[in-house]
Amino acid sequence: MVVCGDDGLAHRLSAELRGVYDEQVVLVVPPNARTARRPVVGRPRSAPAALFDRVVSVAVGRGGPVPGGGESGASGQRAGGERVLEAEFLTEQVLAEAGVERAAALALVYEDDETNIRAALTARRLNPRLRLVLRLYNRRLGQHIEELLDQAAVLVGESEEALRDAATSVLSDADTAAPALAATAVAGTGKVIQAEGLLLRAVERVAPPAGGPAPPGLCTLALLSADGDDEGPVLLPDDEEVRRAGARSRVMLERFSAAEGAAPGNGLGVGGVPPLSSLFSKQLRWSLAVLAGCVIALAVALSIVTGIHPVGAFYLTLLDLFAIDDPALGQPLGRQILQLLSGLVGLLLLPVLLAAVLEGLGTFRTQSALRKPPRGLGGHVVLLGLGKIGTRVLIRLRELHVPVVCVEGNPEARGLAVARRLRVPVVIGDVTQEGVLEAAKIHRAHALLAVTSADTTNLEAVLYARGVRPDLRAVLRLYDDDFATAVYRTLRVAHPLATTRSRSVSHLSAPAFAGAMLGRRVLGAVPVERRVLVFASVDVANHPQLEGRTLASAFKPGVWRALAVENAPDTPPGHLLTKDDRVVIAATRRGLAEFG
Repeated sequence: MVVCGDDGLAHRLSAELRGVYDEQVVLVVPPNARTARRPVVGRPRSAPAALFDRVVSVAVGRGGPVPGGGESGASGQRAGGERVLEAEFLTEQVLAEAGVERAAALALVYEDDETNIRAALTARRLNPRLRLVLRLYNRRLGQHIEELLDQAAVLVGESEEALRDAATSVLSDADTAAPALAATAVAGTGKVIQAEGLLLRAVERVAPPAGGPAPPGLCTLALLSADGDDEGPVLLPDDEEVRRAGARSRVMLERFSAAEGAAPGNGLGVGGVPPLSSLFSKQLRWSLAVLAGCVIALAVALSIVTGIHPVGAFYLTLLDLFAIDDPALGQPLGRQILQLLSGLVGLLLLPVLLAAVLEGLGTFRTQSALRKPPRGLGGHVVLLGLGKIGTRVLIRLRELHVPVVCVEGNPEARGLAVARRLRVPVVIGDVTQEGVLEAAKIHRAHALLAVTSADTTNLEAVLYARGVRPDLRAVLRLYDDDFATAVYRTLRVAHPLATTRSRSVSHLSAPAFAGAMLGRRVLGAVPVERRVLVFASVDVANHPQLEGRTLASAFKPGVWRALAVENAPDTPPGHLLTKDDRVVIAATRRGLAEFG
């Protein structure tokens, strides 16, 4: 396996392939002086942390070590029997030195789309049988590139059998991590998995009372850690473990409808056509109500004084109110006094009507621009940051019909156009400044989702929001996974009544990229505390652990479990799996390796 990248995802992906799947990996990164700080991607089983932080590569394929250095401008380093290839530019010579011609798979995870596309075209020419995994933010371009690279492999003239595994997968760390971040903000540890027409949700449930009915759901994915227990969750428990779990909370898998994803609260004016009440201020609405009451009172008084029918009295009152020339000459004194009062109320009505017109026109005019949070908004998600990750999270939240208010400090951020198209309210300002979160109605929000690129900004925003709302659900994106763990535990202790989740994008994305490199169709990953469950689509054919077994019995506790037949979501548990079926499985990272 060859992994090429310039940020934390490359390092974590390399560690994932080596530590979980025992693959040999070559890691190609820019020189140290040009490389962003490397994340602490975890702890290996035996190597010390200091060695593991120097995530480097081993030889490509099975043919022995790859020589380092050379005229390509790349340099090799070796640590603990592993080797990293450093190169400023990913040229054809660098790819050849990394051993792409003999590699089984190549992952190009640079942040720049053009760099990944150039390298993919070169790698396909060097090795038509190579399995390619590209990281591209532009999804439409990614579809075209995927078709182009697969077609290029066919045109080389290799046999169909040789090109069977030479597939191209285009993934995005933003797309991979966004569903987990969005679902965490809406439902705590919840996660939505979609495959064909199948829509599943993993959601945290409180343990039922002794002797009570089991919580609803298709199955139990995990048993969460008990209070004060740092041993971690139990993934994919069997029925006996679930019965012995006692009062431990659990993560259940259940069918999910997108319409159910809306957060509680009114969500006034978020997306779609704004309600009438959001067009006018509270003061203006009260002014109109008082004037309407005055008109009704004058009409009633006129009917009583003159004996006119109430409809006629109301008509005459309106004539007087709008100063239409119908003086009450020769009329009784009460009628004349009421006419004068009606004219006075009419004078007061003019500025109120003008203010209503200006407010209404201003509200409709700003529908094509960035919207402000409407009055009375509540039960929404406050999303901090509209960069690459934040934009994808925003799209996913709106797909689930969750009301959102965005906060962005850069008036030229890429996600502002998406927010404008989706008619989502946006507050422009530095979230660390006082008053910005208040403008986003944080005191009435359902959750805070901080996904800016700065760890300190995300942490400061969460701490400030907790000062305003101690029970607020908070989800923050942190670069360093060890730092994310420390923040999660500290906030959980400091605010035991509130839900806190810290997420690393590379931590959520790496399993999907690794699965694609190994030729598996990974649908997504569900974070369970500090561990991850991977959902994948697997062909039953050539897998004896699946073929000939019922859907309910295709289960290895703690390792993997078959959940549903992908093209037939209503298949009963007693369905006998055949070689023509494709099933959705939930597996640990090591369990997924059994389907290689």
